[in-house]
Amino acid sequence: MAGAKNHDYHILPPSATPIIGSFAAFTMFFGLVMWMHPKELGSYGSLIFGAGLLGVLYTFWTWWADTIREAHAGDHTPVVQLHLRYGMILFIASEVMFFVGWFWAWFDFALFPEALKIEIDQATHAFTVTNMIGQEGAEAYKQWPPKGMEVFGAFSLPLLNTLILLCSGTTVTWAHHSLINGDRKGLINGLWLTIGLGLLFSCIQAYEYAIAPFPFGGLNYGSAFFMATGFHGFHVIVGTIFLMVCLGRAYKGHFTPKQHFGFEAAAWYWHFVDVVWLFLFIAIYVWGGWGAPVH
Repeated sequence: MAGAKNHDYHILPPSATPIIGSFAAFTMFFGLVMWMHPKELGSYGSLIFGAGLLGVLYTFWTWWADTIREAHAGDHTPVVQLHLRYGMILFIASEVMFFVGWFWAWFDFALFPEALKIEIDQATHAFTVTNMIGQEGAEAYKQWPPKGMEVFGAFSLPLLNTLILLCSGTTVTWAHHSLINGDRKGLINGLWLTIGLGLLFSCIQAYEYAIAPFPFGGLNYGSAFFMATGFHGFHVIVGTIFLMVCLGRAYKGHFTPKQHFGFEAAAWYWHFVDVVWLFLFIAIYVWGGWGAPVH
């Protein structure tokens, strides 16, 4: 027949989701810019950003729901599954390069520090930053972290969070192997443990931020620290949500030993989050705070 399918590829039906997602992302970005510049662009930035964010979340929901329906309809042939894997690999590669930028900033600030004198009011914890360039003895203040600033001890909360993420990598691997071997109970238990460990990591990091001895702004150290670890924390939250969706699908029996790319992609993403944290722990907490007074 003229309309018969004689190939292994899946031809997507027409969908408005991509164009909705594009306009939603643009709205969210434009709203964020307005939010950051209320004097020049008005005071409605947060509302516009919120509207764009809702559109992006709607796009996520509908697009992934379509993907799940296609899988159940048998559209994910071996060729399609291979290309889904290629897509996830490229996405993770782009995420790697995203974090390369933050590591680059960190090492640039650390290897070529400014001469700053940091004074802290012990009662109010307020910072006074003096640029020592051009002053006598400036070289004595040209160090990383800035002289007079306290940092987090690498082998306290950061080490605990490292152990938590390493354990979560083990539990998600257990869940994956249970799925491959048809052990549904092991899959669900492994996912529950991984999600719990991910939530525990996020709670500890939130507490760490609450007691941080340095501010986000005004210092290269604080800005680079919070941007690098904060974006990683955001990725942990995204990965936790990813695994929660997989847990819901596991209860519904969506995954089989031969077809479970949705779970496999979540596991890959989680292992990526683990590996990035190991580099952050070594570069920022251990090497980046070496020799500085501990908070």
